[in-house]
Amino acid sequence: MENYQNEIGAQRVLDRSVSATIMRNVYYWMAGALTITGLTAMLVANSPAALTFLFSNAALVWGLLIGELVLVMILSAAIDRLSFTTATLLYILYSVINGVTLSGIFVVYTQGSIASTFFITAGMFAALAFYGTVTKKDLSGMGRFLFMALIGLIIATIVNLFMRAAMLYWITTFAGVIIFAGLTAWDAQKIQQMAATAVDDNESTRKMALLGALTLYLDFINLFLYLLRIFGKRN
Repeated sequence: MENYQNEIGAQRVLDRSVSATIMRNVYYWMAGALTITGLTAMLVANSPAALTFLFSNAALVWGLLIGELVLVMILSAAIDRLSFTTATLLYILYSVINGVTLSGIFVVYTQGSIASTFFITAGMFAALAFYGTVTKKDLSGMGRFLFMALIGLIIATIVNLFMRAAMLYWITTFAGVIIFAGLTAWDAQKIQQMAATAVDDNESTRKMALLGALTLYLDFINLFLYLLRIFGKRN
């Protein structure tokens, strides 16, 4: 009986260790992607020739945006069929492409306001992710509601591309902050719950961490962009 209890205790310690490893990898991968995106955006923004070539070619911009969407869909839907190496390369490629498309914010906003908004976002994100990770409250119901709200936000944003209504712009801005703040907490809880079920550190769990990092990376980037609408100072 004592040996059985010792085995159970050892297994619980191992499970916690695996879960902790997965969560560390999630945030390592997320931080790495943000670093790649930020450096790429600054590199492109500091090259007038690159900026001119990029933003004078609408087809190229749309191609990059569609490419980003395709990469997210591949990673989200087919990651189980991909090798970890392939998934990692696609993840890095997405980070680079997103950096290229985000380089335009350095043209629109001052570098000081971009930096300050980034730190505001980082603080909010850290608090929300921590809450989602440690709270005992089930956030799944809120998550489903926020996902539906996100669809509505996307539709409203597309509509306002044609209407160019100032009021709708600000409604979608504050709605975006609320939605992605909530999604950050929900996704953090969901990732923590998935990590808690892992019993071994293998390729499958490493891909789980990579997908979790992509999810939180997207939450962070979108939260940052909506906050930048509020706090960003235009050039």
